[in-house]
Amino acid sequence: MGPVRDLIVAAIYDQARQIADQVVRRRGAEHDIDWKIDGIVTSKVFGYPLMLGLLGFIFWLTISGANYPSQLLSNLLFGFQDRLTAVCQWLNVPAWLHGVLVLGLYRGLAWVVSVMLPPMAIFFPLFTFLEDLGYLPRVAFNLDRLFKRAGAHGKQVLTMCMGFGCNAAGVTACRIIESPRERLIAVLTNNFVPCNGRFPLLITMSMVMLGAWAGHANSISAALCVAGAVVLGVLVTLFVSWFLSQTLLKGVPSTFTLELPAYRWPKIGTLLIRSVLDRTLFVLFRAVVVAAPAGALIWILANVHIGESSIIGHLGGRLQGFGHLLGLDGYIILAFLLGLPANELVIPILIMSYLSEGVMLELDSLEALRSLLVANGWTWLTALNMILFSLLHFPCGTTLLTIRKETQSTKWTLLAALLPTGVAIVVCFLVAQVVRLFGLV
Repeated sequence: MGPVRDLIVAAIYDQARQIADQVVRRRGAEHDIDWKIDGIVTSKVFGYPLMLGLLGFIFWLTISGANYPSQLLSNLLFGFQDRLTAVCQWLNVPAWLHGVLVLGLYRGLAWVVSVMLPPMAIFFPLFTFLEDLGYLPRVAFNLDRLFKRAGAHGKQVLTMCMGFGCNAAGVTACRIIESPRERLIAVLTNNFVPCNGRFPLLITMSMVMLGAWAGHANSISAALCVAGAVVLGVLVTLFVSWFLSQTLLKGVPSTFTLELPAYRWPKIGTLLIRSVLDRTLFVLFRAVVVAAPAGALIWILANVHIGESSIIGHLGGRLQGFGHLLGLDGYIILAFLLGLPANELVIPILIMSYLSEGVMLELDSLEALRSLLVANGWTWLTALNMILFSLLHFPCGTTLLTIRKETQSTKWTLLAALLPTGVAIVVCFLVAQVVRLFGLV
């Protein structure tokens, strides 16, 4: 029976090999290539520079690529404003109603859409491309140790990356974190990475600061300044995450097994649907819901006068002392408060306040803006603290609305607003006092 048994066993093995050849996909060379790439992408020497370089490239591509479509969209939407004005005149609409609906509500809405939509339409597809390609899990792998030391979760870095496009989308992305404690830490600190609504302000203020301090500014030096602000935001995220994990949200950081997927070329159709419909338009709709009534309110505050000054003028004067302590002024603080619905409104509101105009304005050139700011007492310290306050201050209305829906808690939503604002106040106050103490301004 020995030879017969051997023949039967050999036949069974041969049949099993045939089945395996038909159904099992072998990944010899392809698997080796993945390992070689991971040896570079996840290495301690090349991993971090590669992350920073790729992130910088995405920022550059998003900002530079969005300039032209933003201008086109702005011309289109503001051109339609003139037609709305003509319709109102034809219908004999009262001037105040035209101001509220067209110069306030519609103009503010047009501003937010023209500034937000093009960058998001570029950033989110790029982000989704890296996600589907398999690179983002490598980023989480690289930064997991830092976040674990901060008492947070390694996946928080993925939600931060999403926050660069929009903090509201970053908050929604926190769902990937299984631990409720670590998810809440990620939600509360997501605002410390600047979104595309704050990047125009950061870039503009960098150019103003460098021009006022060094006497010249260019796009490269401004980009380096913005990159420094981004790195500072990440460091603040780690510090505040650690602080929360030691106080309000005590706990042991959880460990997780991160399976690094194989690199694969994304499907363009699926990528566009996820990035445009599920992210870009979803976030834009929430921003529109919040920003539309804000534009009407801002117009009312700018056009209702008490004595010889508008309500905005009175409020800015009341906040002057507090603003000075932070190296700012009262109109800057007021612009951030009124810009709560959308960060894109801060600079137009500030220009409107300085010029005592009744509608939000945008100046034709950076030099004109710099001249206006210097005429209103700005120094390089003002521009620097404007950058810091913009980077660290409370989330926009869309993000706060998203936090409320994600946490189902008014308490945590209030903390999400107060915590970064407190950090911004402390940082700006310390910087202002140190600079003045040493007579640097």
